[in-house]
Amino acid sequence: MDLLVVGSIGFDSIETPHGKTEKQLGGTAVFCSVAASYFTKVGMVATVGSDFPEHHVDFLKSKNVDLTGLTKLDGETFHWGARYHHNMNRRDTLFTHLNVFEQFSPEIPQAYRDTPFLFLGNIAPSLQMHVLDQMTAPKIVALDTMNFWIEGTPDDLAKVLRKTKVLLVNDEEAAQLTGEGNQLKAAKAINKMGPEIVIIKKGEHGAAMIHDNEYFYAPAFPLDQVSDPTGAGDTFAGGFMGYLAKASRIDKGTLRRAMVFGSAMASFAVENFSVERLRHLVSDEIDQRFDAFHEMVSFERE
Repeated sequence: MDLLVVGSIGFDSIETPHGKTEKQLGGTAVFCSVAASYFTKVGMVATVGSDFPEHHVDFLKSKNVDLTGLTKLDGETFHWGARYHHNMNRRDTLFTHLNVFEQFSPEIPQAYRDTPFLFLGNIAPSLQMHVLDQMTAPKIVALDTMNFWIEGTPDDLAKVLRKTKVLLVNDEEAAQLTGEGNQLKAAKAINKMGPEIVIIKKGEHGAAMIHDNEYFYAPAFPLDQVSDPTGAGDTFAGGFMGYLAKASRIDKGTLRRAMVFGSAMASFAVENFSVERLRHLVSDEIDQRFDAFHEMVSFERE
């Protein structure tokens, strides 16, 4: 196992200007693990309810995601609903039913504990620390968080950040975490908290990485239509961490390629609802889109 993903699995009920779906497969662990599976061997720690369909399990297995860490509890699976506006950077959460996810206490199987690359999805910082306490010195720890934890559990979050190599947040979360409205100042403030690599996600405007006082920007791939942006950030994280785990090294070039692969994977995810676009994605398509990114941003000096 090269990469371990810890996070949520659930049902998403989504409405966008381009359609509506009910109780489709979703969750951080799903989008991240499936995206990463195109690059490396990935295992998942998550929990579902007794209502979770077997065909979703079969799909994850078809992507060679190791499910030793998947537990099934009596009750209903996490279910989240949202409606996106025409400007799909804006959405309204319609409901959040935690269900069995409220009982989630990630227990790491023995076979996973020496995994070198670890992605901690957007769960309570106390649970993220619980995972770290079970791991055997992972090489790279990447972490996602959100405004709810930044505001509600700042002390717990600070403890986890001290053990984190990579932090992925959006621009609003970076400002809330640091009190800095300027992106670069916010990143430098986060560096002092622990993470050496800060990735600021900017939705349809791509993502920026600040590392060793250098700034790298990976744009979002231009698409004729975005059907469903749900899971794009987690898919980005999967592409990013999956490529890093495949390369098994951290240097300037590897990190920048990982950023582009992250953006490429996210661009596929938003082309359809849920994981439908990722379901039938093949490696040649990923390579072609990576090349398209390179061509899109390449230029010659005069």
